[in-house]
Amino acid sequence: MIVKYHGHSCIQITEGEHSVIIDPFLTGNPTAIAGPEEVKAQYILLTHAHGDHTADAEAIARENDATIIATYELATYYSWKGLKTIGMNIGGSLDIGFAKVKLVHAFHSSGMIVEKGQILYMGMPGGFVIDWNDTTLLHTGDTGLFGDMKMIGERHDIDLAFLPIGDLLTMGPEDALTAAEWLQAKAVIPIHYNTFPGIVQDPDKFAKALEEQGVKGIALSPGASYELNS
Repeated sequence: MIVKYHGHSCIQITEGEHSVIIDPFLTGNPTAIAGPEEVKAQYILLTHAHGDHTADAEAIARENDATIIATYELATYYSWKGLKTIGMNIGGSLDIGFAKVKLVHAFHSSGMIVEKGQILYMGMPGGFVIDWNDTTLLHTGDTGLFGDMKMIGERHDIDLAFLPIGDLLTMGPEDALTAAEWLQAKAVIPIHYNTFPGIVQDPDKFAKALEEQGVKGIALSPGASYELNS
């Protein structure tokens, strides 16, 4: 299983002929190496509606005839554009054949700015627990630290978690270290940092702090990949 970090919060997971991309933000992302035309995936998972998580969802979906999986309101919005979608809500799970995805809580906001003076509410933000063969991954989406992370960790044996560390708009490094502890994740890849001036962090310092509390820390540069063995 190959995990590729496209920068910001965009993660692509590939095993064999199957591939899923989460929160595709390549166009307009100053840290991204690839463009949306280079992405090949069957499913697109969206944690919430902000533009830095959805920017290339439509383009990738059209190019790949891929299915967008998101909260009900966000999925409905993309279905009106003629795209294949599956709407979910918090606590729900979905079997996509080669993997099972479950939508879990995140504490953030979720609105789409369609033009100046107009923001569309797009339902609750969320995160995804992905059970793929014998591997469990968690993409928390944009979130602050919250107590039910302990419950998520107790109920899921998480091999790899993707946690935001940017601060200002999400958890900062200190809270993300606590989140890693509560989630009982075996390994963590930091996300949502260094894309904009307000969220500058040192991922290597964070990875080292993870190691000090017994968690494997993996700081990836945009475009880099990590091989996860089941």
